[in-house]
Amino acid sequence: MLKYSFIVLLGACSYGVLSTFVKLAYGKGFTPTEVISSQFLVGWLSMAILYIFTQKQKIQGKTFIKLALVGTTICLTGTFYYLSLQTLPASIAIILLFQFTWIGIILESIHSKKKPQVKIIIALLLLFSGTLLAAGTIDVTATFSFSGILLGLLAALSFALFIFFSGKVATNIPSIQRSFYMTCGALLLALVLFPPTYFIQGTTDQGLVFYSLSLGILGIVLPTLLFAIGMPKIGSSLGSILGAAELPTAVIMSVVVLHEAVTLVQWLGVVLILIGIAYSQKKDQSFALQQHTHSTDHP
Repeated sequence: MLKYSFIVLLGACSYGVLSTFVKLAYGKGFTPTEVISSQFLVGWLSMAILYIFTQKQKIQGKTFIKLALVGTTICLTGTFYYLSLQTLPASIAIILLFQFTWIGIILESIHSKKKPQVKIIIALLLLFSGTLLAAGTIDVTATFSFSGILLGLLAALSFALFIFFSGKVATNIPSIQRSFYMTCGALLLALVLFPPTYFIQGTTDQGLVFYSLSLGILGIVLPTLLFAIGMPKIGSSLGSILGAAELPTAVIMSVVVLHEAVTLVQWLGVVLILIGIAYSQKKDQSFALQQHTHSTDHP
């Protein structure tokens, strides 16, 4: 279990690196359309190469459609989040995005018809408190548009759905094959929403390739593949908690790469998030006691 938790954690950290590369790309003058569509195109091409050289399992057309639909949630998450940033302060947008943690836990509870474990609830409270602190000071004088808030919540819902269905749909299929089919759905939607006009305009000659490769590998290939491997093993409740590693990664990257100032309060928030993630890995004492009793009764 710990191995698969670590795999999902790596996937979340990979997502956390994205904001830094997006900011760098925007600083070079590239538009959201250029960044997003090229990201998904490179991600799909990379997954296609892996798909060609790996073992494949024959599937029905409806299974491909299901996995492609799961992939559309990857595209929707980025799209809704980027659009929310146009009308909301970054601190508010981040807080709205991180609602995916409790949304994911509710989805899992409805599916399993079981209440969340106490440790998951405690970890969730730690994460939410840490997110409020790590997001930075909220500008109370800023005006918040209803559309921006709605888009931020839709980004959270999309990410929660991705985490949930990554561990539920066609889990018997090899992980690379599943991931490739997901990226097919993500690419198709991205090309519809953000047509790749940069091929006509010659933007690729201006350095877009570097950011496309970085965002495609870190934002599409790695998280999709790692979630496809780990999520079926750990479940979406724990997966939602581990997904919160995205924010501490984003904060650390902003300091190391972008040289942005981070306050002591924000670092405290990062620590709280990390504590929440670590606590979610704590084994239930009752389970451990049962295991101990079982071992003593059957030497």
